[in-house]
Amino acid sequence: MNVAVVGLGKVGLPLAVQYASRGLSVIGCDLDATLVNRINGGECPVAGEADLEERLAEVQQRQLFRATTDTAAAVAESDIVVIIVPVGLTGERVVDFAKLDAAVGDIRRGLTPGSLVVVETTVPVGTTRERVGAALAKEGHQVLLAASPERVSSGRIFQDLRAYPKIIGAVDEASWLKAEAFYNQALEAPCLLRVRDPETAEFAKLAEGIYRDVNIALADEFARYADSIGVDVTEAIEAANSQPYSDIHKPGVGVGGHCLPVYPHFLPEGELHMPDAARKINDAMAGYGVAKLEEALGSLKGKSVLILGLAYRANVKEASHSSTLLIAKALEERGARPIVHDPLFSAGEIRALYLEPVEALPEPCDAIIVQAWHDEYQDLDLAAFTGCRAVLDGRNVLDKATVEAAGMRYLGIGR
Repeated sequence: MNVAVVGLGKVGLPLAVQYASRGLSVIGCDLDATLVNRINGGECPVAGEADLEERLAEVQQRQLFRATTDTAAAVAESDIVVIIVPVGLTGERVVDFAKLDAAVGDIRRGLTPGSLVVVETTVPVGTTRERVGAALAKEGHQVLLAASPERVSSGRIFQDLRAYPKIIGAVDEASWLKAEAFYNQALEAPCLLRVRDPETAEFAKLAEGIYRDVNIALADEFARYADSIGVDVTEAIEAANSQPYSDIHKPGVGVGGHCLPVYPHFLPEGELHMPDAARKINDAMAGYGVAKLEEALGSLKGKSVLILGLAYRANVKEASHSSTLLIAKALEERGARPIVHDPLFSAGEIRALYLEPVEALPEPCDAIIVQAWHDEYQDLDLAAFTGCRAVLDGRNVLDKATVEAAGMRYLGIGR
């Protein structure tokens, strides 16, 4: 099979490399000419993805993978077209289909009869059939079409591809048979999980993501209650989870990333109440943590507060919807000066988000907030931070005794 992968971002490039590593001939498509040139020049532009650099070099050496900016031409050469371009939100939190629509327009120009188009991007229910399929059908093509949303996390994509069933919802039997043949050859997944239609596949992906967001919101509410009664929520949750029917997640200073904060907005407004409530709870945790810090210090006015970690989660270079943005805003509203350190980001990348970077530690400050506890922070000497009076452990990863031994007050979330 010849495969065109449309979108070479943090997920698209690993997917393309995975298919090529299984012996398929793959063309990766992206509008970013600089990105395409870097890939074709032997460079791996996605940092922090386990095994990607080595596997990319291998499939390029075997001449099974190349990149291009000419999506229509790549599609014309391919039997399978996989769409993995981002669908996010506008500033008004409305679904932004601009990149998907542009990609579909390019695909339509090159699509040949009998080719299968698979939407791996996470999208609102109905998008595959009603938006992608309808746009392709305008040209009179007999389109084979399926939805098979990716189920992977940055940093462990190849591992996740091997671990999770591959959900596939096709519009008809012919589309299913071609999707089945493709994914059986392209993946090492434990099984292919066929669902009745694209809408079911799209809904399944939203459901699994929103479940996690709601679960974390429940943990956040437990944490706030634990604070009010003097109980350590981490100990309580660990005890509760010893029962196999309990899987309470961890509380913290917020939920970031390009998935969980976004998916609830893919649902029709007013249809489901719990996802919207969970979003509000999780977004409020940044302010809750900052309020705890303010109470401990008496005032934050004029104070320098060091935020450790711009990334939305530890060891992943991705700042989309990072809780650091909400924390910094809450600090500024209280008259504090937020400063940000993250070993995964350059000073310029931090400034681009209108944040003040710290390039080296230790840095004099009045307080520290742990937002993303990267591996690089494991050996951090808290005692070296001159003038620091308190540490807000926003991910409940620190030992209270260690913080207090450094002469600082320890503040946890629900601890």
